[in-house]
Amino acid sequence: MFEFKTIEKPIENTLLKEKGSKFIGFAFPVNNEEELKNALEKVKNEHPKATHHCYAFRMGLNGENYRANDDGEPSGSAGLPIYNQLLANEITNVLVISVRYYGGTKLGVSGLVKAYKECAKITLEEANIITKELETTIEITFNFNQQNTIFTLLSKYDAKVLSFDSQEKASILAKIKLKRKDEILESLSNLQFVEYKV
Repeated sequence: MFEFKTIEKPIENTLLKEKGSKFIGFAFPVNNEEELKNALEKVKNEHPKATHHCYAFRMGLNGENYRANDDGEPSGSAGLPIYNQLLANEITNVLVISVRYYGGTKLGVSGLVKAYKECAKITLEEANIITKELETTIEITFNFNQQNTIFTLLSKYDAKVLSFDSQEKASILAKIKLKRKDEILESLSNLQFVEYKV
């Protein structure tokens, strides 16, 4: 498994109204804890008066890093229905937040489950789901006169050059697809005066 499904870009402010309560949906592509925290803070800052900021996320190739948060709603009535929409769409590295403004009528647990599920569903329906390949970074050091060889090799494997330092001992930082890693390393190890670390 060298690829995963995620959303292309953030989706913000989808709206669901249920018995006077407003549910505002957000979905963010997230790759690490920091991006996750920033997205949550952004939504909390935009909606400081909301009654609840419920959310769920999945991160990792198999969604092994996940959490569902009810933010004060009855246990299992908010975070879990949101999380189940991430599973239903088979996406990972995604955070979905449902902001609720209480409208005066209690929805009951089953009403909440339905509303949070629906809010997450309509939010994700607006998202463009894309397949991303896993990537890793490689640093290659080589003699300056070998740069053509190295660039040709990297382009053959669709690597993205992130930085190139052209001293006498030149170095390149490149992003490579994880599934091509072994082939690239094998090609590099056949070259003289070339060192690399992944």
